[in-house]
Formats: sequence, C-alpha cells, structure tokens
Amino acid sequence: MIRKPQHSHGPKAEMNVVPYIDVMLVLLVIFMVTAPLLVQGVKLELPDVAAEALPTDTEQTILTLSVVKEGQYYWNVGPEVNVTARSDQAISLDEMTAKIAAVREQHDKLVFFIRGDKSTDYQAVVRAIAALQKMGITDVSLVTETPDA
Repeated sequence: MIRKPQHSHGPKAEMNVVPYIDVMLVLLVIFMVTAPLLVQGVKLELPDVAAEALPTDTEQTILTLSVVKEGQYYWNVGPEVNVTARSDQAISLDEMTAKIAAVREQHDKLVFFIRGDKSTDYQAVVRAIAALQKMGITDVSLVTETPDA
C-alpha cells in the first residue's frame, strides 16, 4: 500500500517576486524625484526680431552660448539649438574661453550660436564674440525670438 507523505509543504519551484516589486517601486520613486532636478536651464528674455530660422546640418554639433545680464556665460553642446539645457558655465570671459577651447577639441564640426538676454549689456555679447574670434571661430550666429504679433 502506498502512503502519501504527512506534510503538505514540499519544495516549490516558483520564484518569489515580492522583493523585486519592492525594489522596483523604490527605484521608481528615486527616478521620479531626481528627474526634475536634472533639467536645468537659463532664463533669458531674448530680443524679438522677425527673422527666419537658418537650416542646419544634422552632422554638426551645436554649441549654444548664453550671455545673461550679470555677465555670466552658460552653454549647451548638442545636436540642436537648446535654450533650456546647460552643459557648463563660466563666470569670467577667460574661464569661458578656456572651457570652450576644451569643448572645441572634443568635437570636429562645432557650430556656435550666441543668445543674449535683452537686458544684457551689448558689450558683454560683443566680448564673447571677440573671444570666440580670437580662438579662430569665424562663423557665429545670433539667436533671437520671433515677436508676438
């Protein structure tokens, strides 16, 4: 006569996923909290000018240099003109030229766009253009916003 074992708790061949769900929820909360902190930008009020956008080459890397009214410099390096992100910053003109020279060595085709806050001193923007020119950069474009009509 065959007897069944007395205990009904034999080995189970299934995985307990409850700890993995807990870890996933903790990671989700961490990403939800840190994601808004990663987006940084520089608030500028650009002058309004009625001008058409220039076509850009998709293989080029674009450096968008922003000059704020306090005379500080912010820039972003990417495939398009990005007015909300910031790759790096500099307080002085010398610091800006040194850091941009290092960025320039890393990228083959680098196109320069300059944005200036409308309350920025014109001299600060011209100094930035002159510093880029001394570095051998001759093709610089200015970024404006279209007027609300």
